[in-house]
Amino acid sequence: MLIKLKNILKSYGSKEEGNLRLVLDNLSLEINKGDSVAILGPSGSGKTTLLNIIGTMDHPDSGEYSFQGENMADVAEKELDRFRNTQIGFVFQLHHLLPQCTLFENVLIPTLPFDPKKRVEKRNYAVELLKRIGIWEQKNQKPGHLSGGECQRAAVVRALINSPGLLLADEPTGALDGENVNKLADLLLEINKTDGITLVVVTHSLELASKMDKVYELKNGKLHPWQAGK
Repeated sequence: MLIKLKNILKSYGSKEEGNLRLVLDNLSLEINKGDSVAILGPSGSGKTTLLNIIGTMDHPDSGEYSFQGENMADVAEKELDRFRNTQIGFVFQLHHLLPQCTLFENVLIPTLPFDPKKRVEKRNYAVELLKRIGIWEQKNQKPGHLSGGECQRAAVVRALINSPGLLLADEPTGALDGENVNKLADLLLEINKTDGITLVVVTHSLELASKMDKVYELKNGKLHPWQAGK
């Protein structure tokens, strides 16, 4: 078991001010190593909140989150920073590439804390990934001269550069056209299957979700197995 969420409760606002909103309501979820999981749901349903809790960028009000059997509530904040940088890759709807840096420089940003020898290894890995994903020829281009699909593929390489065991993607195809949606979906699934990286995707795209091993719908704060046509 890679991830176990048990009775996760998360709300925003306050009862005293009359604006308390329950987002996750005793939510439970188990994800095994190597799974590909999609989470569907309307805007405001709590999908991003759930992803942020899995990525330790947010914390539940109550409940238990364990990663490889370790209760994440017991991990110090400094260790959580290291955990996020080494164990988890993040891909967002907007690629967040730095406009002043080249594509190659952007994907190497997560390697800056490493010693010089390790950075050389990661640089070689970046070359391998960029060639594999098909954007090596654009390595010296800045984001403003790249297509949306190329920028998003670069963001995937950046998320993979530290060889994480878990890849979290928040609406990764939301800003792409149909052709690039399929290309990115195929890329994510290839990484999941070939490299054994566990994949959790939050999406509005039924097309993307249907390609995953497991699909859930987040509704009224709880996860329900999703069935096409229902």
